[in-house]
Amino acid sequence: MKKAIKTTNEHLYLQIADTIEQQILGQVMKIGDKLPSVRLLSKQEGKSVSTILQSYYHLESKGLIEPRPQSGYYVSYNPSRFPGKIKKSNPLQTMKGKNVEAIIGEVYDDFTMQGVTRFSLSVPAPEILPLARLNKSMMQALRELPSNGTSYEVIQGNDLLRRQVARWSMHWGGHLHADDLITTAGCMNAISYCLQAITKPGDTIAVESPVYFGVLRFAQSIGLKVLELPTDPDTGVDPDDVKKALQKHNIKACFFVTNFSNPLGYCMPDEQKEAMVKLLSRHGVPLIEDDLYGDVYFGKNRPRSCKSFDEEGNVLWCSSISKTLAPGYRVGWVAPGKYFEKVKRLKLYHSITTATAQQAAIANFLATGRYEHHLRKLRQTLHSNSLQFTRAIGEYFPDNIKMTIPKGGFILWLELDKRIDTYQLYQEAMQHKISIAPGTIFSLQDRYQNCMRLSYGMQWTPEVDKALKRLGNLVKGMM
Repeated sequence: MKKAIKTTNEHLYLQIADTIEQQILGQVMKIGDKLPSVRLLSKQEGKSVSTILQSYYHLESKGLIEPRPQSGYYVSYNPSRFPGKIKKSNPLQTMKGKNVEAIIGEVYDDFTMQGVTRFSLSVPAPEILPLARLNKSMMQALRELPSNGTSYEVIQGNDLLRRQVARWSMHWGGHLHADDLITTAGCMNAISYCLQAITKPGDTIAVESPVYFGVLRFAQSIGLKVLELPTDPDTGVDPDDVKKALQKHNIKACFFVTNFSNPLGYCMPDEQKEAMVKLLSRHGVPLIEDDLYGDVYFGKNRPRSCKSFDEEGNVLWCSSISKTLAPGYRVGWVAPGKYFEKVKRLKLYHSITTATAQQAAIANFLATGRYEHHLRKLRQTLHSNSLQFTRAIGEYFPDNIKMTIPKGGFILWLELDKRIDTYQLYQEAMQHKISIAPGTIFSLQDRYQNCMRLSYGMQWTPEVDKALKRLGNLVKGMM
């Protein structure tokens, strides 16, 4: 009974906070406006003083309001100071001259360096992950597994994990079964199997632009040609652009991060996903869907995946817990549709199986319902961070900056003045122990030199705010 009351109170304070948040974001309440006193709002809403205080504390944690001694709470967030909106990309099919491999190596060789504010890594920081509960799940797995987890797992992967992933797919209309899934060593491992299963050297694949550099580099390493498509920062790749590309090029596969993409952060609308699936199915072109960030949404409901519209097994759906729970566990999975046997055979050839203990630990974590509880907290933290970052960038960076405003995930894409080279900015920022991801690594073309990716997947602190201010000052200095 106590648990039910707690859930109800939690729901009430979030409802009140959400109403006020929408008024602030819609500029019904503007910066400097005073909110009703706690007691007055308590009477108006018919809710307890403690519930109203929780609502105000929640809004304060997001950087939307601020308390003033002996005065009350005031709106501190100003949407009119948002950076400008980024336009749809228009990739030109030209190769770049810079040694991008060297830049990637330099940026990501630094990830173990101590004392660095790491805006460059697209993973959640340890301080916002349920480490103690994960440790318990691992200990339970080691106790219960045959030979304490030292034996090989079956090729397809841990049965309980696959059943839990299939159950979770109901959240986005997936209707998967355990037998539809193959576990992998993270999402990138799943994507690599898919690319090898459906292409051969010399084939062309179509991707969004900018796109996660790991996919670009792997595609090149197995001899594939990459066609970068125009991409809207809010809705992603348009099926009409794909249709035009199919008429001009012999495309063998498409790769899209449909929900809160890396690095643009877009979320493809459901009707666009359905149209994309039907278009590619008609042309017999498989779609590799990276749905790594779908669970980290800021709205009311989890967005659907292209896989939920797939009736012919043409979508190879890839995901993992690397961006939500345990990056280092390297636990992922793929529902490869009609390419199931090819992907399973590739897994056997390349790795035989995947890590036994880690799969079992994640399976236990999902089975207990802890994942749902963790995701609720994670989404609140990341949504709050996104607002704090937007406020800070609007305040500290030059006025002509443009930026995406994602509705999920934990990545921002910034477009700076054309005079700024973000690789040079990275080198200067590292002198102050601040790491960013230069835009040039997210394309095979000679573009995005004045762009960068920032991650807000960490706990918001005064030190993070100070690092953003320092970064903004460096940008101003370069102009």
